[in-house]
Amino acid sequence: MSQVIGFDFGTHSIGVAVGQSLTGTASPLPALKAKDGQPNWDLVAKLFAEWQPDIVVVGLPLNMDGTDQPLTDLARKFANRVHGRFGVQVVLQDERLTTVAAKEDLFSRGGYKQLQKGKIDSAAAQLIVEDYLSQI
Repeated sequence: MSQVIGFDFGTHSIGVAVGQSLTGTASPLPALKAKDGQPNWDLVAKLFAEWQPDIVVVGLPLNMDGTDQPLTDLARKFANRVHGRFGVQVVLQDERLTTVAAKEDLFSRGGYKQLQKGKIDSAAAQLIVEDYLSQI
């Protein structure tokens, strides 16, 4: 069984979810605030200490045609920093349409009041992790 932490990278907010390969499911955790794509690394370290992930999945934002967008390189840099700081295996996972799907799911469960930025980002991270787990 592998423990997985997933991130939906953003420059102001980074969604977080944790999942496991045994069930193929993930759960959202509170999103991390970020400044220019940099989270509080101490909070990331606490996440890693608590969940002890075997692998980290970082959502890779791509245009619908599969080409890079401005955020793509920043997400790659974030993934490299996670690997460099924590020495854990990091994989990049296509995240196209995860935010849209996350918004639809949250709205269907609670209307507009569920559409808070941190909730959306972590729900997107949950989808990224579950997508990854479905492919391994």
